[in-house]
Amino acid sequence: MSKATEPVQDNDDMARRSIGARRNPASQEAILDAAEAVLREAGIAGFSIEAVARRARAGKPTIYRWWPHRTALMLDVYKRFKNSRSFPDTGTLRGDLVSFLEHHLLGFWKGNLCGTVYRALVAEAQTDPEAAKVLIAYQAERKAFSARIVDRAKARGEVPEATDSALLVDLVVSYAWHQLLLDQLEEAMTHAPAVVDVILGGVPGYRG
Repeated sequence: MSKATEPVQDNDDMARRSIGARRNPASQEAILDAAEAVLREAGIAGFSIEAVARRARAGKPTIYRWWPHRTALMLDVYKRFKNSRSFPDTGTLRGDLVSFLEHHLLGFWKGNLCGTVYRALVAEAQTDPEAAKVLIAYQAERKAFSARIVDRAKARGEVPEATDSALLVDLVVSYAWHQLLLDQLEEAMTHAPAVVDVILGGVPGYRG
């Protein structure tokens, strides 16, 4: 991952001119680099808008204008990790779901900053309505994207057209979330094929 190396130039005059404006891509990336650096060095407990502003040499009003709270900023850092990964295409629904569960979810979260950040996002969403709102919106986006795995299986004739793609993905993701929150990712990876088999066993008309 990239580190924050270039300061973001910011002053009162620039801030006034940029109010309501679209994000400057270079400034946005520099702030996200700084946010990632703070997360790596200080962890979740030490992560704040103030700490990121100091690291990026940016004004807090600029950051708050683009990210209204720290959860939104953490989520955008997480998205940069996630967006670099593509979904599996093994040629079968079972293979795709096992790979999705093992590598795109459990393996992605295991033993690194990604899992720590996502666990914190889920935790903050329990007590902060604004945090819940951004996380729910992100999950809806990811679910729609992940459902393509099942849609491909429909095109291959592995499952009926009436199969609820979003629900099937939800079942896989729910298992992964449970293991993430319990910090049992290593052990959970060994059970991924069996979990997928149980889920697919309940899909009417599945032809595996």
